[in-house]
Amino acid sequence: MNNIKIITKNRNAYHEYHVLEKIEAGITLRGTEVKSIRENSAISLKESYVDFLKGEAWLIGCRVSPYKQGNINNHDPERARKLLLHKRELNKLARQVAEKGITIVPLAAYFKQGKVKIEIGLCRGKRLYDKRDTIKQREADREMERAVKHRR
Repeated sequence: MNNIKIITKNRNAYHEYHVLEKIEAGITLRGTEVKSIRENSAISLKESYVDFLKGEAWLIGCRVSPYKQGNINNHDPERARKLLLHKRELNKLARQVAEKGITIVPLAAYFKQGKVKIEIGLCRGKRLYDKRDTIKQREADREMERAVKHRR
């Protein structure tokens, strides 16, 4: 991965969903939003999701903190932002979301060659026992790492 600077990751998405597929998408931002992100990486993907309106993908619930040096024309922190995808990707995602239990969640935001990109994931919700299994697996991996480290 060349020229990529991670802005933020949505760790909660990996806890709440099984990620079936990952896709990179561009995002339309205003000037003060980009300045704010560059200044202090103030973007939150925690409660956000992707919705389809009039054949376009929109990122809903994403918060970009206001730019400190902005004036009265500063952006609305929680406005819907359009995602930039190819038409065939939009059609494919819209078909898959029509299935029961499939949703699209942003997984990460990062700079790639100076542009802000969003990694979105095609996800299926986890059940409570799935979450418990994930936690058990993570704990077992940590224990194995500790044992290997201790033997050295």
